Amino acid sequence: MAKCHRNNINPLILHRIPSASSSSSSSSTTGSSFRRIIFDALSCGGSSRYRRELQEEDYQESSKSTTKVGNDLTKKSEKLCDLLNLAVIESGVKTKKKEETLEVLKRVVKDLQTVEAVKAVEAVEAEKEKEKMAVAASEVRLLAKDDKEVRVTLAMLGAIPPLVSMIDDDEHIENAQIASLYALLNLGIGNDANKAAIVKAGAVHKMLKLIESSSKPPNQAISEAIVANFLGLSALDSNKPIIGSSGAIVFLVKTLKNFEETSSSRQAREDALRALYNLSIHHQNVPFILETDLIPFLLNTLGDMEVSERILAILTNVASVPEGRKAITAVAEAFSILVDVLNWNDSVKCQEKAIYILMLMAHKGYGDRRAMIEAGIESALLELTLIGSPLAQKRASRVLECLRVVDKGKQVSAPICGVSSSSSSLSRERGHEIRMSDERKAVKQLVQQSLQCNMKRIVKRAHLPHDFVTSQHFSKSLTF
Repeated sequence: MAKCHRNNINPLILHRIPSASSSSSSSSTTGSSFRRIIFDALSCGGSSRYRRELQEEDYQESSKSTTKVGNDLTKKSEKLCDLLNLAVIESGVKTKKKEETLEVLKRVVKDLQTVEAVKAVEAVEAEKEKEKMAVAASEVRLLAKDDKEVRVTLAMLGAIPPLVSMIDDDEHIENAQIASLYALLNLGIGNDANKAAIVKAGAVHKMLKLIESSSKPPNQAISEAIVANFLGLSALDSNKPIIGSSGAIVFLVKTLKNFEETSSSRQAREDALRALYNLSIHHQNVPFILETDLIPFLLNTLGDMEVSERILAILTNVASVPEGRKAITAVAEAFSILVDVLNWNDSVKCQEKAIYILMLMAHKGYGDRRAMIEAGIESALLELTLIGSPLAQKRASRVLECLRVVDKGKQVSAPICGVSSSSSSLSRERGHEIRMSDERKAVKQLVQQSLQCNMKRIVKRAHLPHDFVTSQHFSKSLTF
């Protein structure tokens, strides 16, 4: 305020009131101008200064906002540059990594091919070359295990032929053979082109030669590696007829049957079953399967819950061929075994597959229907139509329809044409009553026969005297 007072006083001193003489001499000084001077002095010059301050504040704020926007843009541009630089760096790292991987793959394949060339000219340091080849095969096995791009690149570089040549070469140690087998297995994972190339290179026959030419039992690790390769290669449709006609089925069946006698792993057993399933899909391979005793073995192994579903899947493919159905019928108690699957197996998949096999055989063969009835299939079918899965219910109903025509004498003939409408109506009513009565009798008879068959199987399993179920009164008491 003191400063303001000084400002108020100074203008009064600077602008003195003119005298009368001066006023007369200077006409420019008027009363209005004097009042303006007084007003400016009293207001401390605030109007002009206030405008200047406002202008300065506006300028400062605009400068700050402009600076802030500029800083934000600068920060964003810096972040964008950082991201672009990071993308460039990552791209460069990936490119460099790919280049390094490619160099490794080229070196590995070169080692394989170089060793092949040295082997052809009988190199002096044979043992070192064998070890070098084994190391290269092991590298291929590891590199191709989890990288599909590496599998493609190795195949394009030519890794498959030298690996196949190692399989049955007596000069190579077992470690090199095992490494080559698993390297081929990994190269074929998820790559149909590689699977076809492996078979085309002669791997199937070389693997069988390795098994058959050994004077002593082959190394268990080699056998399991060959089984795994047959599983992978048989997944390709074009390979199925080649593998099936090569004699591989005999080896797989032998491996499967010797599971309990040898130290084969459960994985090898599962691989053999899955490979046989793949081969059985191709109907032309079914005759090769029937040349072995695989069907009786599979039917007698159905009690093993771990492999029952896979076994039934193989039998499903076999039953789709007339020769296969005939082979199943030739097995003693084949229908009793399949009916037991319906009665005792809680797996829905197993029940559906077993009823599908029975449906095929009931539809195609009249004699098989009689054998099914004797095996006590009726009660199992009736139960499935009530509490089975929708697919099992549908298939069980179809089998029951086939079984209804076993005894043709129970079929009622249609009314004779040319009779009056009243007599024909009466005949239709009587025919309907007769059909209903016959159906009830047939169902009752089926249930009684089923109960008798079930009781016989229970007695057989419990090792009770066979005359334990000869009482007809006991069976009738359980029926309506």
